[in-house]
Amino acid sequence: MANDIIGHCWHCGQELAPCDYGREALCLGCGKPTRVCRNCRHFAPGRPNACLEPMTELVADKDKANFCELFDPAHLSATGQGQSRATDLLQRAQDLFK
Repeated sequence: MANDIIGHCWHCGQELAPCDYGREALCLGCGKPTRVCRNCRHFAPGRPNACLEPMTELVADKDKANFCELFDPAHLSATGQGQSRATDLLQRAQDLFK
């Protein structure tokens, strides 16, 4: 069963399997929607539309389920902070020099 885990909830860190990313699916840990911008590997705060993909449709609320065709589950850290893997690795690297 552990092999089925492909990511974590952006809000609480609950492990998510492919079937947990449906349009109306909610996280079993916190009840938040899972198919949201904040749970996508393209999510990038600071970029236009907070997305790495330049041709995406504007999504106003990044915490609500949407119909984005480019959605791809992110492999998030299980810290519950909703940090992307890249952000998590950067933070760990910076912590080495403190």
